[in-house]
Amino acid sequence: MTEPIVAPYGSWKSPITTDLVVSRFVGLRSPKPAGGALFWQESRPLEGGRQVVVRRNADGSTTDLTPPGFNVRTRVHEYGGGAWLAAAGTGEGAAASAGSLYFANFDDQRVYVQSPPGAEPRALTPAGPLRYADFVLDAGRGRLVCIGEDHGGPGQPVNTLAAIDLSTGQSRVLVSGSDFYSSPRLSPDGRRLAWLSWNHPNMPWDGSELWVAALEADGAPAGADLVAGGLDESIFQPEWSPRSELHFVSDRSGWWNLYRWRDGQAEALWPRAAEFGDPQWQFGLSKYACLPDGRLAAAFADNNHWRLALVGPEAGQAEPLDLPYTDIDDVAAGPGFLVFLAGSPSEMPALVRLDLGTRRVEVLRRVRDVALDPGDISEPEWLEFPTSGGLTAHGLFYSPRNRAYAGPAGERPPLLVMNHGGPTASTGSALRLSIQYWTSRGIAVLDVDYGGSSGYGRDYRRRLNGQWGIVDVDDCVAGTRWLVEQGRVDGERLAITGGSAGGYTTLCALTFRDTFKTGASHFGVSDLETLARDTHKFESRYLDRLVGPYPERQDLYHERSPIHFTQRLSHPMILLQGLDDPIVPPQQAQTMFEAVRAKELPVAYLTFAGEQHGFRKAENSRRALEAELYFYSRIFGFELGEPVEPVEIENL
Repeated sequence: MTEPIVAPYGSWKSPITTDLVVSRFVGLRSPKPAGGALFWQESRPLEGGRQVVVRRNADGSTTDLTPPGFNVRTRVHEYGGGAWLAAAGTGEGAAASAGSLYFANFDDQRVYVQSPPGAEPRALTPAGPLRYADFVLDAGRGRLVCIGEDHGGPGQPVNTLAAIDLSTGQSRVLVSGSDFYSSPRLSPDGRRLAWLSWNHPNMPWDGSELWVAALEADGAPAGADLVAGGLDESIFQPEWSPRSELHFVSDRSGWWNLYRWRDGQAEALWPRAAEFGDPQWQFGLSKYACLPDGRLAAAFADNNHWRLALVGPEAGQAEPLDLPYTDIDDVAAGPGFLVFLAGSPSEMPALVRLDLGTRRVEVLRRVRDVALDPGDISEPEWLEFPTSGGLTAHGLFYSPRNRAYAGPAGERPPLLVMNHGGPTASTGSALRLSIQYWTSRGIAVLDVDYGGSSGYGRDYRRRLNGQWGIVDVDDCVAGTRWLVEQGRVDGERLAITGGSAGGYTTLCALTFRDTFKTGASHFGVSDLETLARDTHKFESRYLDRLVGPYPERQDLYHERSPIHFTQRLSHPMILLQGLDDPIVPPQQAQTMFEAVRAKELPVAYLTFAGEQHGFRKAENSRRALEAELYFYSRIFGFELGEPVEPVEIENL
């Protein structure tokens, strides 16, 4: 066996190239069995981030159904999701929709139909200010029930529960009056409709309501009953079973648990201190599926470690399955099988099929078809570390690892602290090359699930209420200091990075604390007041809970906005920003850049035309990743193992 080369941390030549990280992969989501086939959605960075629907036939062959020039993506709530529906079309009145695919197209936000799937798309809805998402087929009435969003009037857009006539393409409002709607679900007999709604200032994970209404012959809801939820109870993913029993996830116990609505009562199916839901940032999220025998196939998380179980049909019955995965998402059921997305610390996310009879697992599609040497893979260590207020926070720690290299004796590696967006989101434990990119070059990574993250129960999720910019920063600092005290990383080479809300945490940490020596903000918030005034409807009152009501607590918005306190900055930073970002406008990054430059601190600013909130194009993702690496190499003073395009750094 060849002895490893001893070289400074950060300078190792890595087999995980930038091209491998950003180009040779596809994004996978929303697998749906229908009509004897399996459909799912893929995002393609090499096609400018275009999203397409793919069909897998019974013989295992696959076909792209979305032709060039179309992009399956809705802008409802700006974050989208639920942009397509594969309709098998069975039963009376379904002939016109048999074998059809419906989707929202990104460029014009019109709904298109492909009948049969793979045929040339035909516009169903007219051009105009209406957007649609989260489709369900009401075959007997010849319509799609969905979420509508009308941008045609003054002020904020109007969200409704709507129906699109499959013959005319005209839409009709079914339910209105709430600020937001999601998850329309039609009972198998077509007689009842369930949906979620919520109002400002709540986000759906704060408090939402589950409603059920009988449908008249023309499809109009005839009254509505409140099943569960309220201002302080979050409901997630209502679903009708094949037996017409309504299921849902509620956090009324302090944890997102499974419930069944029976005889006007909500019955807990498998009560436990675990999460069966996620924050509803997008439409179409699925953590469980209903089986014909009355059971549920459900993903659940203990401390954000996801597993799969068969639950019910009677309360308390559950069978956790022994599967080699720690991340499980997008659960769906077909005849005798499950499909879901899954990954582990040694396996990248993949679309997986599980035979319910044999329990055999088959990988159908991987996000990357690439083999890595286990000697180059850093697997995470689950950490619980003390933080402010006598509390405990969570994170995943990755040590540097590269089979060809070792660090010099006595030298400790630099640390890159990652903090996720949301901020009500969480990190994942599946193998990610975006982390291995750093560890294989000799840079340790701490991926923090700060207070406010999901996956740890409602109380943990609510730690951030009124404390955004404080608790998240405290936890990033606490995890970092804990690792320094353990002697596992170099206390003089500490960096922090994040995108969106994680970019805000990064900027706060660099402005208000002195732990980190540098950092990278990817489309991060620097001015909370600007965010509160200018962001889109879905998030326009989010900060009421995270910071305080605006403008009544304008003082808090000022106190926690890094842009107003650049005099406290004493460390370099790099800012990366999409120029078409509707959520965090580029002016925020521009203003921060000018302020840091005026302080004569080293600073770099890269902008990307055509990018919104997050980089979808492979060439832009590549440039951003290499720019961040180059910046750290100059700040921390290590030579790179391979050349990258330099970045202009002011004041260096």
